[in-house]
Amino acid sequence: MKAPEQFDPSKPSANSSVPPSMKQSAKSPAIPAGTPTITQNHKRTAQADNKPFQWQFLLPKNWGIWLLFLIMLPMIYLPLRWQFWLGRKLGILIYKAAGSRRRDTLINLKLAFPEKPEAERELMAKQVFVNQGIGVFETLCAWFRPNIFTRTVSISGLQHIVNAQNEQRPVILLGAHYTMLDLGGLLCAQFFPVDCMYRTQNNPLLDWFIYNGRTNIFGKQISSRDMRSLVTSIKAGHVIWYSPDQDYGLKQGVMAPFFGVPAATITASRRMAKLGSKAQPPAVMALHTYRQTPDNLPRGKRPHYHLTITPELDNYPSKDEVADATRVNEVLEGLIRIDPTQWMWFHRRFKHGPNGRTDIYK
Repeated sequence: MKAPEQFDPSKPSANSSVPPSMKQSAKSPAIPAGTPTITQNHKRTAQADNKPFQWQFLLPKNWGIWLLFLIMLPMIYLPLRWQFWLGRKLGILIYKAAGSRRRDTLINLKLAFPEKPEAERELMAKQVFVNQGIGVFETLCAWFRPNIFTRTVSISGLQHIVNAQNEQRPVILLGAHYTMLDLGGLLCAQFFPVDCMYRTQNNPLLDWFIYNGRTNIFGKQISSRDMRSLVTSIKAGHVIWYSPDQDYGLKQGVMAPFFGVPAATITASRRMAKLGSKAQPPAVMALHTYRQTPDNLPRGKRPHYHLTITPELDNYPSKDEVADATRVNEVLEGLIRIDPTQWMWFHRRFKHGPNGRTDIYK
């Protein structure tokens, strides 16, 4: 079974075979005069400084990244419908070309959805890459052309954050690696200021691009190794976005089921929940970001995105770290199941077992 909004690369429609630039276009619905733009409505705790440019970024080893960036950046000034078309083509190309990522995705989906036929899992895997291809354009637009998303977002559960903030409590907002990752942060900032936790990229140039792009979205970007900045944000009562849905081994984690599969689950969120004031401890809740419109965006339509904030996890953290990790995984799994193809299944989520690395991806 395939959700109506999912694009099936194996059955290209008549509309998908011709580039949008060769068709008669229709204007998107007009935005009423006086409507605040994304930029005007953006909320943040602070304006972070960009990381400085380094001359080593110009070395030949980085030329591939520069070339890719120079090719992609002009495309974000096309209409969103055309960007979505290009994103679908990009996703299908990567699905066909990136053999190891495709294999990892299919392995993950087989583990998580053993009840589904193989052909359906393959369609899901293709759609993951299609959504990620579109996510590349969504991310670049979130960094450099945010106002294109004016009047494209709705939210449910905002009261959970408002209530915690009214009690002068910080919020640990548990997110996940959805294909619209950075756009989700931009849309959240329409309703509340948010800081984020991040892991430094292995490639310094890629890290420079991502960090500086995100300075236009988040108030603070807190390195996963910078406990001092984390404590400062928590004591200041900020909302802090943290994604605990990847496999970093068991040095700072435990084994807990995720989609019915034992998975190394980091327990940093329960440690974060113990920081700050005992009288006003952090409230821990989860965030889901979701593109509700089809990836083959109809003419004359803008995309629509929905944010969901879950209620606060009660009695969290408990005395049982395995139980806490299981609860977090259950919450995230329930949100991911809304549309599994909008989560990054190409990560090796199950690479560690109780006794260390597994050979599941070999």
